[in-house]
Amino acid sequence: MLGSGLGREIDGAECVLRMNQAPTVGFEADVGQRSTLRVISHTSVPLLLRNYSHYFQQARDTLYVVWGQGRHMDRTLGGRTYRTLLQLTQMYPGLQVYTFTEHMMAYCDQLFQDETGKNREQKPPSVPYHYFEKGRLDECQMYLAHERAPRSAHRFITEKAVFSRWAKKRPIVFAHPSWRIQ
Repeated sequence: MLGSGLGREIDGAECVLRMNQAPTVGFEADVGQRSTLRVISHTSVPLLLRNYSHYFQQARDTLYVVWGQGRHMDRTLGGRTYRTLLQLTQMYPGLQVYTFTEHMMAYCDQLFQDETGKNREQKPPSVPYHYFEKGRLDECQMYLAHERAPRSAHRFITEKAVFSRWAKKRPIVFAHPSWRIQ
């Protein structure tokens, strides 16, 4: 996204989807500043808390969807991440935070496996790949490393192939990179 100059176009979209802790401050010219929906892995919640005033106070029009499995997200047992999210909603009345149920996580995992033929149960390794981190693997190296990993990887290329198939069936528009349906 760096150098794309798409900030205004992104901000003008009906819905702006952001993932995990991807920041906008300092990158507005390329990524915009609006966030309609932010999908967050439970493992990224602590990273958002480092700058909670930006993510949860200043960006209050954002709807947050937090997904994850395991004891940290367990509602019944009061998992650590789930408790933290409850505290945030008390600190910021009106904050819109939703979490996946165990049933919905199982459904999404099955959907991913049906689309890709790959099981996502094991967590991917912690590999930095963000426009806001410098000096890491470049895009091509990261995509290939993950695609070739025997297990526990974010299959970037496979994921894009799934989105491409979906775009042929549903009105999905990709702005960057732009894809033409053939």
